[in-house]
Amino acid sequence: MKILTQYKTIGLMLVALFFSLNPAYASSSESWKKNNQNLKTACFKASQLKSPKIASDIMLFDDRVGYSAVVLEGHYPQAHMKNRLGRELCLWHRAKQKAFITEADSLIKK
Repeated sequence: MKILTQYKTIGLMLVALFFSLNPAYASSSESWKKNNQNLKTACFKASQLKSPKIASDIMLFDDRVGYSAVVLEGHYPQAHMKNRLGRELCLWHRAKQKAFITEADSLIKK
């Protein structure tokens, strides 16, 4: 009985040691704020729209995907577009800190 109690004690100590050596890594609110600002800046820079604005919340994908997304709204600068309202989807690669833009006019309610 005494040996069994010692094994339980050793087992509990090993479990406690394991959890103390593997801390959870969570991003601080400050790092998320900086990431969101970097996303906005890069998406605005990559946009083809005139005076783009954020038209959605930032959509976070799982870290296995590594992207965040946001919808931009602005006006087409080309003369033949006659200042028409347009939308773009901006995908932000968090690790590479790079923005990718595609037209998303289908998101505009008609």
